[in-house]
Amino acid sequence: MNEKDGSEEKDVDSEEEDYEIYFMKLIESFLDKKYKLVASENFNEVMKVLGVGVDARRQGLEVCPEICLSKDGDYYVLLSTCSFLPGVEFDYITPDDRKVRSTITITGNVLTEVQVDENGKVTTIERIFTDSDVTVVCKVDDVDCTRVYRIQHEE
Repeated sequence: MNEKDGSEEKDVDSEEEDYEIYFMKLIESFLDKKYKLVASENFNEVMKVLGVGVDARRQGLEVCPEICLSKDGDYYVLLSTCSFLPGVEFDYITPDDRKVRSTITITGNVLTEVQVDENGKVTTIERIFTDSDVTVVCKVDDVDCTRVYRIQHEE
């Protein structure tokens, strides 16, 4: 109780913990759902900025990947991508064979990944989950691309 005005003092640590729990439960509503690529805009340009060769870019454009987020203990797992602890940096080799240091954070329904390659080039990838889609926005330098993945229903 605040002696000056009689109001109750809030425990800041408790509020931050409640906030984290709320957002972790929100992202968990999207676990184990499969999303398939249905639209892609400017992906080739982002690959060019990253220095991806012509053949690898061609392959990247032909692939129709899926996204699936699951959980293994405390670790989150992105299907065919990586497993990670939110906020903890890890080594990762990208599909185009670049070695990066990556950190993924979770805020609500958004996974934000920041990759830094051996040359200091920074790539930011936001994966925004909804009940029907995952929208992936990838930014490198002043170039960005958007890819949309639609949920796949079991038949």
